[in-house]
Amino acid sequence: MKDFWEKRYNEPDYAYGKEPNVFFKQQLNTLTPGKILLPAEGEGRNAVYAAQMGWEVYAYDFSINAYKKACALAKEKNVEIKYQIASLSEVDYKKNFFDAIALIYVHFPDIVRTQNHQKLSGFLKKGGAVILEAFSSNHLHYQKLNPNVGGPKLLTQLYTKEKLREDFHGFELLNPIEEEITLEEGNYHRGTTKVIRMHALK
Repeated sequence: MKDFWEKRYNEPDYAYGKEPNVFFKQQLNTLTPGKILLPAEGEGRNAVYAAQMGWEVYAYDFSINAYKKACALAKEKNVEIKYQIASLSEVDYKKNFFDAIALIYVHFPDIVRTQNHQKLSGFLKKGGAVILEAFSSNHLHYQKLNPNVGGPKLLTQLYTKEKLREDFHGFELLNPIEEEITLEEGNYHRGTTKVIRMHALK
C-alpha cells in the first residue's frame, strides 16, 4: 500500500488538486482558528488552506513524496505547516491538544477503524471538532460505473453513519449525513458518488 501511494504522489500533478475539499472548507470556516490535526494528509491541500485561515496546522502521512509536495505547496502559498512522515501508530501528540481534527478521505479498515478513531479522539480537546468526509458503503456502485471517482474498492474500508456513531460515541454529532455529490478533485476524485459527511463536537 505504501508503494501505491508513493507512486501516485510521485506524479507531476497533485493527485487530488491543490484546492481544499469543499466540505472541509465550509465547516472549517465556521470555527475559530486554533490547533488542527490532519491525519493521512497526502499532498497538503487541506493543511495549507487551514494555515491560510490562521490555524496552527499539524499533519502526517507515511508517504515521503506526499510530504515533499505538501511542503512545496505550503511554500507556494507562503504558510507554515508542521508535517511529519509517519503513520498513526508512530505519532504521539499530547492528549486534549487539538481544537479540531479533519479526516478527509481517511479510510481505516473495519478491523482497526474504531481503535484508530478513538486514538485520534484522545488528541482532541473537550468541545473540539471532528470534520469528516469519506466514501459511503454505497460508493462501490458508483465506482463500477465510473472508476475515475476513485476511493477504496473494499466494503470493509467504506463508512456508514452507524459506524461513525459507534466510533465517536459520546460526541455531539451535528450533521452525519449520506449525500450524493460530484467530486472534482484533481485527477483521481472525479465524478458522482455517495459520501458520508460529519461535523461532530467532543
